[in-house]
Amino acid sequence: MDLGRLRTLREFADRGSVTAAARALHCTPSAVSQQLRALQSEVGLPLTEPAGRGLRLTDAGRALVARADEVLAALERAESELDTYRSAPRGRVRIAIFQSAGLMLLPGLLTRVAGYDGLEVDVRDVDMTPAEVPGLVADYDVVVAHRDEHAPEFGSNRLEVVPLLREPLDVALPAGHRLASRRRVELPELADERWISVDFGFPVDDVLRSLTIRTGVRPVVVQRINDFRITERLVAAGHGIALLPRYTMDTRRGSGLVGRPLAGIRAARLVEAVCRTGARRRPAVAQVIEELRAEVAQLTA
Repeated sequence: MDLGRLRTLREFADRGSVTAAARALHCTPSAVSQQLRALQSEVGLPLTEPAGRGLRLTDAGRALVARADEVLAALERAESELDTYRSAPRGRVRIAIFQSAGLMLLPGLLTRVAGYDGLEVDVRDVDMTPAEVPGLVADYDVVVAHRDEHAPEFGSNRLEVVPLLREPLDVALPAGHRLASRRRVELPELADERWISVDFGFPVDDVLRSLTIRTGVRPVVVQRINDFRITERLVAAGHGIALLPRYTMDTRRGSGLVGRPLAGIRAARLVEAVCRTGARRRPAVAQVIEELRAEVAQLTA
């Protein structure tokens, strides 16, 4: 089977539409359709079927995608084995990272990568929900993602997940708040507070909603802001309280902000590096992930 057609099929499977696959492959939708039809003729089975205005994979199509992954992964392994003959990882690694992880990890990561001749990283900050991560893996070599620790794992045999960090979420309070002097606070003590959360579907909001289910205390959310630096300033100014990640929250002297753990409740997000199965066999990708892990270890030491 033609490798180019298998790649087209995989892009269609990853992105869900002919148009999106065409954008990724830098060609026209008609060219993608032609490649899919040619592959279908080659295997002698229908690989796609109509679904509304678009197409979806048939059972045979899904089976072939799984095998295509194996074939293309084998090709990547062959290329990676050639890379191992070099003395150090080389090439460009594309990274998508959510904003607060970028704030926490990116300065150190870039410093570490600068120590390798021929290794480069191309980073984009992406405001991602867990549901969007598999699609991002189609565009990036490494996706630094986050999810509520009680949420389902990224469940796909086409993804490899490397744990980086369990980051507790603390309650951010204005420095003059009635509970700011406590070492820990109870969630029922915050029942009448105004909360600043993030948009629906993002991990911090998932944690807040799971706390509601587990404790029966329903927070009153007055604002939804995805930029934690804005949230910090709003909390410091007395416009509400928030759940914020411990290692990136600015609680330095003069910030007007204090962070306090919730008593008796495990509230955290998991930070993970997600890539396609087999991608870590490429030395450059493996080295970048190791440097991410080293940066996390230094941060939490």
